[in-house]
Amino acid sequence: MTNKYLTIYEAIVEQIKNGEIPAQTLLPSENELKDQYETSRETIRKALNLLSQNGYIQKVRGKGSIVIDISKFDFPVSGLVSFKELASKMGSKPKTSVNELSLIKPDGYIRQQLQLGSKELVWKVVRTREMGGEKIILDKDYLSSSKVPSLTEEICADSIYEYIENELKLTISFAKKEIVVVEPTPEDRSLLDLEGFHNVVVIKNYVYLDDAALFQYTESRHRPDKFRFVDFARR
Repeated sequence: MTNKYLTIYEAIVEQIKNGEIPAQTLLPSENELKDQYETSRETIRKALNLLSQNGYIQKVRGKGSIVIDISKFDFPVSGLVSFKELASKMGSKPKTSVNELSLIKPDGYIRQQLQLGSKELVWKVVRTREMGGEKIILDKDYLSSSKVPSLTEEICADSIYEYIENELKLTISFAKKEIVVVEPTPEDRSLLDLEGFHNVVVIKNYVYLDDAALFQYTESRHRPDKFRFVDFARR
């Protein structure tokens, strides 16, 4: 026999998914749900806790349970995929703006991330990714100029990985990733639509070629409401 709280949970999930209960609206109170489903308050609390754990609602003290926008983009944590490839799989039409493309002498931090000598120059690429009219990702790429000798704004607006693999005939092999949650910088605030958001999710990528040469360090800075970071684990 299915637990009553699971039945209630599944019913509310279905209403959220089909738009009967829109994002940013309040669910009925615990007392109202108790009467609606003819059950105990404890059963309702179990259903609400499960909804919260699975990312469907946010409990707000003094207000109740607010429905979260579930129209998020699945972003593969363990995969090594370009933004262009990701967007095409989602069937969305993104817009990429190249905010900066320059060949620079890297500071100590970037030199350390890319394990470079003191004289090597680095391509710095700053791009804003827009979906649904909202700027939700800021990508800051640093690429070794010894591996990638030339870049253009046109390439950066399209796909750097496509250029590296198809034109330069290099094989991108693997990446080491680190995920942190930080407060937005002034640059984040100026280039992303962050009104009302107090954090950004940053994925730091260290990307290697098939000869194990580190050629790219990336900070991909995400507005937190539009992404689900997913992985598949097997024991």
